Amino acid sequence: MILVTRIIQDMQVQLSHPSRSISVKGPKRAKDLLRELNLVVEAHLVIRGDELVTEDEMLFDQDEIEIRPVISGG
Repeated sequence: MILVTRIIQDMQVQLSHPSRSISVKGPKRAKDLLRELNLVVEAHLVIRGDELVTEDEMLFDQDEIEIRPVISGG
């Protein structure tokens, strides 16, 4: 008998302020990830690969996510 083991990798999340990388278990909505990290949903961008993710989109294990603060100026 041959057993096949599937390795499930958690979502990799890169944060900018302060700069750090963490692993998070999915699946979860983008806004739930931000809340879990104690970040204000309206003040942060969630990026998967090179695409901006809406707050209601699902994020899954093996996704590579970047979270950036929204910066405005004048």
